[in-house]
Amino acid sequence: MIDIGSDTVSLFGNDASLEEIVWIGPQPTLAELGARVGVTECHPFSKLEVMIDEGTEIGRSVHFLPPNRAETILKAEKLLKIPSSDVEQCVSQELIRAVIEQRLLKSDEEVAEIEKALEIAANMHILAMRMSRPGMKEQEVVGAIDGLVSSQGSELAFPIIFSKHGEVLHNHQHGNVLEEGDLVILDAGANSLTHYASDITRTFPIGVPFNDRQRQVYETVLRAEMDGIAAIEPETRFEDVHLLACKRLTEGLQEMDLMKGDVEESVAAGAHALFFPHGLGHMMGLDVHDMEGLSEDLVGYGDEAERNSQFGRSSLRLARALKPGFVVTVEPGLYFIPDLIDQWREENRHAEFINYDQLEGWKDFGGVRIEDDVLVTADGHRVLGEPIPKQIAEVEKLSST
Repeated sequence: MIDIGSDTVSLFGNDASLEEIVWIGPQPTLAELGARVGVTECHPFSKLEVMIDEGTEIGRSVHFLPPNRAETILKAEKLLKIPSSDVEQCVSQELIRAVIEQRLLKSDEEVAEIEKALEIAANMHILAMRMSRPGMKEQEVVGAIDGLVSSQGSELAFPIIFSKHGEVLHNHQHGNVLEEGDLVILDAGANSLTHYASDITRTFPIGVPFNDRQRQVYETVLRAEMDGIAAIEPETRFEDVHLLACKRLTEGLQEMDLMKGDVEESVAAGAHALFFPHGLGHMMGLDVHDMEGLSEDLVGYGDEAERNSQFGRSSLRLARALKPGFVVTVEPGLYFIPDLIDQWREENRHAEFINYDQLEGWKDFGGVRIEDDVLVTADGHRVLGEPIPKQIAEVEKLSST
C-alpha cells in the first residue's frame, strides 16, 4: 500500500506458520521480502483492513487496480466495504492510467529481461523444427519444448500453440499425427526468471521442403512481417503499420490469383480479413499481452486512437503512436478457414475483391504466421534477441533434414 499523504509504503502479509513450514519448508519472513524491494514498513495482513478503514473514515480515497481473480474480488469486497458486483466499477481510472504510462516504456533492464526470455524461446523453436517428423504426435513436440522451459527454471509465457491446423488461430489441441508435407505453426514463448515474456511464432514444413503453394504463402507473410518491422519508428501509428502489412498480404494474394482489384480499396473495405482476421501485434512486457487486464483500449489505443469496428481490424490490440521504449510484437499471417470462406461466399461478401472459385481449392491449406518481438528505439527499432530462423532456406535446413 502506498500512502501518498504520509509518503510511506507498506507491505502486508503473514509469516509462514510452523504447520505451513512442515509442508513447504522454511520461507523468508515478510520483513525479509520487504527489504528486497526497499519496503521497511511490514504488517500482518489483518492490519490492512484497519488502515483502510482509518483512511476512509476521514474521507480519503482508496485507489486500486482491476482485480483479475475471483478471490481478489472477494478480498476487495471485504476490505473496501462494497458489493463484489460493484468492485470492477469502482477501480481507479487515475491509477490505471498512471500504471499504464509508467509500464509502456521499458527500461534497459527490462529489455534485457525480455531478451533472456527470448533466448529460451529461440531454443524452443529450434528444438521443435529439428525434432518434428512424420509419424510423431504434436503433443510429443509440445512436451519436449515445455520440458526445455522447465529445465531452465522458467515457465511458459502462455499455453503453447502448435498445430498442423494453423487456420485455427489459438489452437491448443495437440493430438494430431504429423504427416510428411504438413505445414505447422508454433506460437510459443517463455518468461525470464523475473517474469518478462517472449512471444515468437514460426511456421515450418514436416519432413520435406515447402511445396509451391506453401512457399508462395510463406513468402507473402514473411514480406509483410519484414516490411512491417521496417516501418516501426517513433511517432508512427501502429495501426498504419498494420495496414501496411495488410497491403503486402493483399498483394501476395493477388499474385496467387486469390484476390483482385485495387489494393488500397480492398484493404479499406476489409476484404483481406478473410485471410487475416486479427491484428498485427500487441504490447509485451511483464505479460505477453502487457497490461491488457487494466484495459486493452487504454493500453493499445489511449486517448489518441479509436477502435475500428470492421471485422479483423476490430481485433487490433495496438493502434497508438509508437514511443521509444515500447516493446511490440509483429505477427502477420494468412489463414484459410473453411467455415469463414463458406460464409463469405454465401453472402457474396467482397466478391469484387475475392476470387471465390479459385479459393475453393485452398480450403485445406491451413495457415502461416510469423512473429518477432521489436523494441522501438529513439531512431527506429531493434528486433530483440538473437535471430531465430525464418528465411525459407534456414527453416528448410532445420525442418527437413
